Amino acid sequence: MKRSILGLPLIVTLACVAGAAASPGSVATTMPSGAERARAASGTQPKPRLVVLITIDQFRADYLTRYGSQLQGGIARLARGGMHFTDAHHDHAITETAPGHATLLSGRFPRSTGIMMNSIGVDDESAPLVAGGYGPGASPTRFQGTTLVDWMTAAERRTRTLSVSMKDRGAILPMGRAKSDVYWYSIDGRFLTSSYYRKDLPTWVTAFNERQMVAGFAGKSWSLLLPDSAYVERDSVPIEMGGRGFLFPHQLTDDVIDAGANIRITPFMDDMVLAFALHGVASLQLGAGAHTDLLALSLSATDVIGHNFGPDSREMHDQVLRVDRAIGTFLDSLYQLRDSSTVTVVLTSDHGVGTIPELAPNSVQPPPRRVSLAPVVPALRAKLREMKVDTFAIDIDMNILLGDRRAFRRQADFEVAMQFFVEQLRTVPGVARVDRFPALLADTATDVIARRWAHQFPATSNVEAVITLDPLSTWGGNIASHGSPHDYDSRVPLILAGAGVTPGTQRQFVRTVDIAPTLARLLGVKPLERLDGTPLSLGSPP
Repeated sequence: MKRSILGLPLIVTLACVAGAAASPGSVATTMPSGAERARAASGTQPKPRLVVLITIDQFRADYLTRYGSQLQGGIARLARGGMHFTDAHHDHAITETAPGHATLLSGRFPRSTGIMMNSIGVDDESAPLVAGGYGPGASPTRFQGTTLVDWMTAAERRTRTLSVSMKDRGAILPMGRAKSDVYWYSIDGRFLTSSYYRKDLPTWVTAFNERQMVAGFAGKSWSLLLPDSAYVERDSVPIEMGGRGFLFPHQLTDDVIDAGANIRITPFMDDMVLAFALHGVASLQLGAGAHTDLLALSLSATDVIGHNFGPDSREMHDQVLRVDRAIGTFLDSLYQLRDSSTVTVVLTSDHGVGTIPELAPNSVQPPPRRVSLAPVVPALRAKLREMKVDTFAIDIDMNILLGDRRAFRRQADFEVAMQFFVEQLRTVPGVARVDRFPALLADTATDVIARRWAHQFPATSNVEAVITLDPLSTWGGNIASHGSPHDYDSRVPLILAGAGVTPGTQRQFVRTVDIAPTLARLLGVKPLERLDGTPLSLGSPP
């Protein structure tokens, strides 16, 4: 059964919109041309006309096996018909949305992109949203270097690119600094952009917003997709959602304004992003020319649901099934517009997530906990006062220590203070290790944690020490969280399928920084700088 938007099947609704947007003289997209048939007969494969990057925010790699028998939509089809890399990782330490998205099409680690943490992401008061809307200004001004978008446009000026997400950083960072078509969701129900990209919205975006899609979801209920017996998870887990609204069904308010905000914690949010993206493909005629275009999609509902309900919840189980089917419906609609043999699809995620600490099995030792540094902070500040320096000359930003060496009269004094900080932090329950950052760089060959921290920050940064928590321990805040160098946060799905890809399975360790050089080789474009990643084989597995 196809999923519904405003009571109509998604594939029909979007295909009709797309057809209306196409011009009478547009390139045929459902049947190969005579030239294409000739190339196929000769064995020469043309380059893809459209690359689609689908990033599911906070989608763990093990969801593919945990729910594999129930996956019947787009994720399942891509896994069966594509090249599946089963041991893919974000090989950096702070596995958050901004650093993760910035690696995907840049081929470089956070130390090189400059997007090292969410807090060093896209917020930018100088680039306010256009056409009103709710949310801070945003831009990629902190991003350093280039991405696949720049390499493609350098090779072919006609290249068109579109990036869409619920989150501003999810839409912005895959594209780097390119002034492309980049849009994200405002809680008033519209898709908007910032003044970094344009002064006002194009007519096709305004036309989509005027449909007021979110109004069709107001009052709707998120119920289980399958019969209750298909879910092994308990529904009554009071720690989920902070003890409020943790039981199915989850109903959106009738108030359209409130529904615009609350829809973000339901699968319906992904439906809206996919609908907008397909409308954009048709309006911009992505993939309809003789060159290659790019669509980047970041689906955020899994992340919001995961933070509030956790990765082992009934809600997450249902969300995985729903996003699988939503992607399937999206691909069906896309392939009505574009010949599937001319499309290459990449499916991945920006990070994983850990089990809710309070729900971790007893076998996990030491027991996971919500870590607070508050008990030791007074002693740390007192030490700096005793040394007659600014009490923030050494500062703690979550899991990093930043130092201002100039605040100390002597280098030896700085080292004494830093060593005191490190020793105190190592006593905090839930802290696995505290490493001086410069020293940590010397052991990246055998120490996975050290390697991932080395990929996070440049050696010239003012990061003096880094804190790694015990497995499944968190800094608090969200019900379930991520952001560690542990494998449950770093490991993500990676599947490439479609034009130029031979189906198969590869089990060797690969990194998300390998995606961009792989696509560059597939498209025959040259990276404009040195990359951290290397191209992956898309032929027969070894």
